[in-house]
Amino acid sequence: MSAADPLALAADLIRCPSVTPDAATALDVVQGALEPAGFACHRLVFSAPGTPDVDNLYARIGAGRPHLCFAGHVDVVPPGDEAAWRHPPFSGVIADGELWGRGAVDMKGGVACMMAAALDFLAARGTPAGAISFLITGDEEGPAVNGTRKVLDWMAEQGERPDHCLLGEPTNPKALGETIKIGRRGSLSGRLVITGTQGHVAYPDQANNPIRGLARVLNWLTELRLDDGTTHFAPSNLEVTSIDAGNAAHNVIPAQVTAKFNIRFNDAHTPESLKELIAGRIGEALAGTGLAHDLQFRLSGDSFLTEPGPWVEALSAAIAEVTGRTPHYDTGGGTSDARFIKDTCPVVEFGLTYGLIHAVDERVPVDDLHQLTAIYRRFLERYFA
Repeated sequence: MSAADPLALAADLIRCPSVTPDAATALDVVQGALEPAGFACHRLVFSAPGTPDVDNLYARIGAGRPHLCFAGHVDVVPPGDEAAWRHPPFSGVIADGELWGRGAVDMKGGVACMMAAALDFLAARGTPAGAISFLITGDEEGPAVNGTRKVLDWMAEQGERPDHCLLGEPTNPKALGETIKIGRRGSLSGRLVITGTQGHVAYPDQANNPIRGLARVLNWLTELRLDDGTTHFAPSNLEVTSIDAGNAAHNVIPAQVTAKFNIRFNDAHTPESLKELIAGRIGEALAGTGLAHDLQFRLSGDSFLTEPGPWVEALSAAIAEVTGRTPHYDTGGGTSDARFIKDTCPVVEFGLTYGLIHAVDERVPVDDLHQLTAIYRRFLERYFA
C-alpha cells in the first residue's frame, strides 16, 4: 500500500482491537507509517495508582514555527454484541463503498486521514519551514488520566509547544464539511448523599425520610434554568442521572439516599460559580428538615472557546474547496481531549460525520476518507504557505 493511502491506514488501525485503555498494536501502525517519512517518534507509557498503563505516541518532523499539531486517539469503546455486527467489528472490511469496524468514525478514520495528508504533503513539498507533529493517545474513551493530559505535560518539559492544534474528532452531523468545533461546553458532575433516620413506614414520626428531602432538592434542580445561552454556546443544562436509596424493602424508610447529576455549562459560568450556586440552593432546600447531606463535585472539563482567526479561516477555506460547503462554527457535543489541549495552544476540531459513533455496524464511506484527507492536505498547504 501507499503510506499516504487513508483507506489502507484506517483498515490497518481497525484491525487492531484497541479497546480503551489498551492501544493494542494501533500505535505500532501509526509509528510504522510516520517514522519512515522522517518523524521522530516517542512512545510514552504513563500510569497512575488504580489505573492501567496507557501507551501514547508523540511524533514530530521539522523545527521552529509555525508548529501545527494533529491530535487524536486510537482507543475505541467496546463493540458490544459482536454477533449483532454485519461484519466483525475488528475486521476492517470494505463493503458497499464503506469501511466497516469499531473506530472507523471515532476516530481511527480521522487519524488515518491526518497521517495520509501529512505524508503526501511531505512527499510533495519536503519538510516545511516549521514543524508538523502528531499527539495520539490510547486513553480518550476511558478515564483520560494517562493519555493526552500527561503527554502535554511531557511535551512542556521537552520544550515542545505547538502554535495550533487540529483535533480530528468526528464533528459533522450528516455531511462532511458542515461544522468546525471551535469550543466545547464544560462538564461538572455532582453526587449528593442525604442522610436521615431509618424506621418503619407505619411509624414515620420515629424516622426522618431522606427521600422527602431529596424530592425538595430535585424539584429545584429539575426546574433550574442556568442561562439562555451565549454568543457561541447553547444554554447550559443540568440533568439528574441517578437516584439510589439501596432499599429493597417496601416497609422500611431508608436511612440514606444518593442522587447524581451532571451539568454541561457554557462560558457564562465557571466551575466555582456553579458549585457555589448548587451547594447554596441545596442547603436552602434542606434547611429545617433535620437531614444531613454531603455534596461532592467532579470536574471533567471546563468550557472553552477558540476565537476564529486566520488559521481557522484557512481550514474553513480548505473545507469549502473540497466539499463546496462553508462550515459553521459550533461548540456543541460532549467533551473531548481538546479540553486538555486548549491550555497549551489554540485548538479546533474537524473530522468525519458522527452519526454512527459507538454504534453497532460503525462504518464510514470510503469517499469521506478520501475527502477528509484532501481537506487536511489543502489545509497544510495554506497553513505553511
